[in-house]
Amino acid sequence: MHSFPIDYVEPVFRPPSEAKSLILPVTNGCSWNNCTFCEMYTQPQKKFRARKPEDVRGDIARAAEAFESVPRVFLADGDAMVLPTRRLLEVLADLKQAFPDLRRVSSYCLPRNLAKKSVEELAELKEAGLGILYVGMESGDDEVLRRINKGETWESTRSALSKIRQAGLTSSVMVLNGLGGETLSRQHAINTATLCNETQPDYLSTLVVSFPQGEDRFREGFGDDFVPLSQQGLFEEIQVFLEHLELEQTIFRSDHASNYLVLKGTLGRDKQRLLSQVNLAIEQPGAVPLRAEWMRGL
Repeated sequence: MHSFPIDYVEPVFRPPSEAKSLILPVTNGCSWNNCTFCEMYTQPQKKFRARKPEDVRGDIARAAEAFESVPRVFLADGDAMVLPTRRLLEVLADLKQAFPDLRRVSSYCLPRNLAKKSVEELAELKEAGLGILYVGMESGDDEVLRRINKGETWESTRSALSKIRQAGLTSSVMVLNGLGGETLSRQHAINTATLCNETQPDYLSTLVVSFPQGEDRFREGFGDDFVPLSQQGLFEEIQVFLEHLELEQTIFRSDHASNYLVLKGTLGRDKQRLLSQVNLAIEQPGAVPLRAEWMRGL
């Protein structure tokens, strides 16, 4: 019996949709790692570094020996796209050679890391096997982005998603419900919807902002006026968000474990149905099934 071929530096994170993928670390940690809402890579052992090519190649070789078939690979950790295009192409070539059944390679992607990559480079990566980039938009409101120290703006995110689209790659965008608190809730919802309309992501998901390790770090950057949204406030923010979305063919999911209200559909086809669900949750509490508090989490 084989031991697992990859010796991970814990903790390891991946999108929910990559549950059946081989997780291949090509970097450790996150190259930015300053977002005040994010606790994913704050441990000392997760200090950012690019992994040595020979170490990654060794992991791929051992995985090829251990597993009969690997149809999907997720490039970890927080933002593999920080690596030079040349290095990413080498990884993709090694994967393609090692796994004949490979159908999809994906990665998290910070918008800032596409600033120096051209559409042509991204198209080359797609041709080499890269399929999906998961982009943490979090918010389309510049004030919210500044307060959470995201290191991005409305424009930097728009530019990155535009490049992804032009290159023919699939984009999966994540938005944080409640990120602006009561003070910035409405502008957070409206400006985030506007950014989504401008970029037309292939997938769009909402998560509820949460602080398992406490709010102190977040509040220090955001300011004293942060008041977390109540359950009702979260629903009202999603209502405003959906009302302002004008999407053509985006698969929408609000079914992460952090969400109270599960929403699934395709926008814009299902916009009115989804709004009806939210409106019912607001106007008739108890009429819509909600995730119990003990079932919620990251």
